[in-house]
Amino acid sequence: MNLFERDYRIAYSDTDIRRRLRLSRLFTLLQEAAMDHATLLGAGRESTLDRGILWIVTLQQAIIHRMPVYDEPVRIVTWPGKPRHLLLPRFYRVTDEQGNALIEASSLWALMDADTRKAVFPEQCGIAVPGMQTGLESALPRPPQAPQADETSTFTVPYSYVDQNGHMNNTRYFDLAEDRMPDALRTQKLVRVCTEYSREARLDEPITLKSERSGDTFLIAGECDGQKLFKLSLTYAPDEP
Repeated sequence: MNLFERDYRIAYSDTDIRRRLRLSRLFTLLQEAAMDHATLLGAGRESTLDRGILWIVTLQQAIIHRMPVYDEPVRIVTWPGKPRHLLLPRFYRVTDEQGNALIEASSLWALMDADTRKAVFPEQCGIAVPGMQTGLESALPRPPQAPQADETSTFTVPYSYVDQNGHMNNTRYFDLAEDRMPDALRTQKLVRVCTEYSREARLDEPITLKSERSGDTFLIAGECDGQKLFKLSLTYAPDEP
């Protein structure tokens, strides 16, 4: 099977105040594994970035059985699913030393022209990522619920949040969300994450944010000039004694 595997030990800088792997760092690790695998499959930098073609994430989802902690060794496994027109599914598993699943995740990727900022079909740019089925696939991501709160706040995209693609990196939305949620939720066990990215956020763009707590779920969404940018939901459960 055409799986990509990487062993990794959770570093001090990867963790939060409670020694758990930070959510933004988790998705960075998954994203880095996906990009390294894409390179091995012939769809890396030379075939994309150097030719003005960008990989972008449109939807992500993760089911978290237990978040890894500081100094814990884990294995990150990823593989591509069967292409769906413009969208390229990818699946992930993070396991502990005994092979137990800690995290099961999925994402939908697309290719974007760096000049026009529009999506392009993989075959238009000579990119073919062979999909596979392992039987370990988690459900594909679906758009999260939007918050219904009336209160809004504003956020301006800083330089440190912008990546080589020229927009706010998808992982930084998790930092944005966790900085704004009630602390009572932060102390609980995160069990599910859903995100949708509708439009890219550029450097210095002002984003209008709307967020709310709905039971054990924190919802946050952003828009700019009346256009929807993203929606994100984080669902928690009480920590076990």
